[in-house]
Amino acid sequence: MKSSLIILALFIFGIAVGFYVKELGSFPLDDISTYLLYALMLLVGISVGADKNIWNQFRTMRLRVLLIPLTSIIGTGIGLLLYRFLFAFPNTADLFAIGAGFGYYSFSSIYISKISGESMGIIALLANIIREIITLVAAPLLVKYFGKIAPIAAGGATTSDTSLPIIIKYSGKEYLFISVVNGIVLTLLVPIFIAIIYSLYLGLSIK
Repeated sequence: MKSSLIILALFIFGIAVGFYVKELGSFPLDDISTYLLYALMLLVGISVGADKNIWNQFRTMRLRVLLIPLTSIIGTGIGLLLYRFLFAFPNTADLFAIGAGFGYYSFSSIYISKISGESMGIIALLANIIREIITLVAAPLLVKYFGKIAPIAAGGATTSDTSLPIIIKYSGKEYLFISVVNGIVLTLLVPIFIAIIYSLYLGLSIK
């Protein structure tokens, strides 16, 4: 729990710094964060490569590993339906397209903004960033109360990169393969799902 609070505190601190220090707008933060992510993935790879038992688990999982992204998709869909039932949202297609970002905020926000406008793009950005932050912060609680698969299902497309280290920490190295496959599958499905959602909306005028 302590590490989760540290992550949350650093995130809030970063927002405050970015808000008050205007000069950061011209600073290559995206490039720096990308290189840091590369370094983090390298360290994770070294840690996993040194664990001889993990390769045996890779061979035994096979196609069953695809059940995890399917669970994440179904859970996201149920959550969206529940939200649609409880709260007013301007457009059902936008709501489901935002949810279909599965945490992949960098792509989904741009894609949705081009189709539905900047306002929906910003909502998509915030919603999917929040999904990632919740996964990072709540990972120990998710493991404790819902099992080691829970943070993987919650992380969506982020489980193959940004949330992978925290998942390995709390779920264990044996869940690395599941986490990576889950993230890759959902990342590939994001543009397909968003395109299908808007195609159905535009073709059938579903509101």
